[in-house]
Amino acid sequence: METFCYSFVLISKLFQIHNVGKSNNNKTTKPQNRWENPAFIGKKGHNIVFSHSKKTDTLKLTTLLAAIGMIGMASAPAHAADDCIARGDLDQIYCDMDGDLVADAPAADQLVDPDTLVFAYTPVEDPAVYADIWNPFLEHLEKVTGKDVHFFAVQSNSAEVEAMRSGRLHVAGFSTGPTPFAVNLAGAVPFALMGADDGRFGYTLQLYTRTDSGINTVADLKGKRVAHTSPTSNSGNLAPRALLPGQGIVPEQDYEVVYSGSHDQSILGVVAGDYDAAPVASEVVERMAQRDLYDPKEVKIIYESKPFPTTSFNYAHNLKPELVEKIKEAFFTFDMKGTALGEEFKGVSKFLPITYQDDWAVIREIQAANGVKYTPDNLK
Repeated sequence: METFCYSFVLISKLFQIHNVGKSNNNKTTKPQNRWENPAFIGKKGHNIVFSHSKKTDTLKLTTLLAAIGMIGMASAPAHAADDCIARGDLDQIYCDMDGDLVADAPAADQLVDPDTLVFAYTPVEDPAVYADIWNPFLEHLEKVTGKDVHFFAVQSNSAEVEAMRSGRLHVAGFSTGPTPFAVNLAGAVPFALMGADDGRFGYTLQLYTRTDSGINTVADLKGKRVAHTSPTSNSGNLAPRALLPGQGIVPEQDYEVVYSGSHDQSILGVVAGDYDAAPVASEVVERMAQRDLYDPKEVKIIYESKPFPTTSFNYAHNLKPELVEKIKEAFFTFDMKGTALGEEFKGVSKFLPITYQDDWAVIREIQAANGVKYTPDNLK
């Protein structure tokens, strides 16, 4: 009975996200500002950060995986479970009859058209920083779709994936490695990423060490302590495991792997001397340098990969097609130049159209080489 009551309270609080901006008489009302979010309650666990205007409140929760995930597992649409004959790696609640590797839209009576769109950006770095950075784009998204838009700041990949699976997150940026998990576990549909005017996009795996470490080649990592970011990270874990053996070094066999938790923690740990080296995403390190979070002169690169796709931007598979088209229109008509977003992400100026089937093929290949299975237990 206690478990049931606790679950009921969590469900009630989670439903408040969907009903943000609605009054008791079902008429839509404008919230005070786009960062106004309802409170959560729960037991001690992961930090969930909701961004408000000029401030951030950090709330404790029984892990978003336990709270939202519990709801998601129970309430996720079951339309594809019984009659689907083509699913691939997708969770059993989804179907892929057209073979494009992403979840098909459900039946018309199961499509959703929320009054408020909830947007989240990958939790690779401090989420509080990005509330203001994303504001110009979210205002544009609000104008094009005619919807209220709220920024939902998460601090873990599992929290973000489970939020979309549960139906409480509608548009989201998932980092490179977790994107296949979002596709297969949450019904995310990648459709865009950031790029340059000439269509170029991507980032590289860069392997950093201190300039005075005495480490000059990948072979010098033997017997060292190397920071990987998290198990699902592409450049921070899976790519080095797939690519470094070709350079004569096998992670965990030839050097000790220590998970730092994020790209920024990895590079800061190298600077501080906590780690001998660290593979990180080039775009993250570049943004850190722009914000003077470390001195680039203190570190050096001893290996760099070929480019990978960057953060994917996704919509939930069960949104109404008309809304999906408006969301795409907002992304593809937004000009980053002169905005906080454009200043933060140097070298890119707009959103480019992509497909998961084509543009994430190299990432799926790397993950397959690492024996990755798209299950909740493997999403860290």
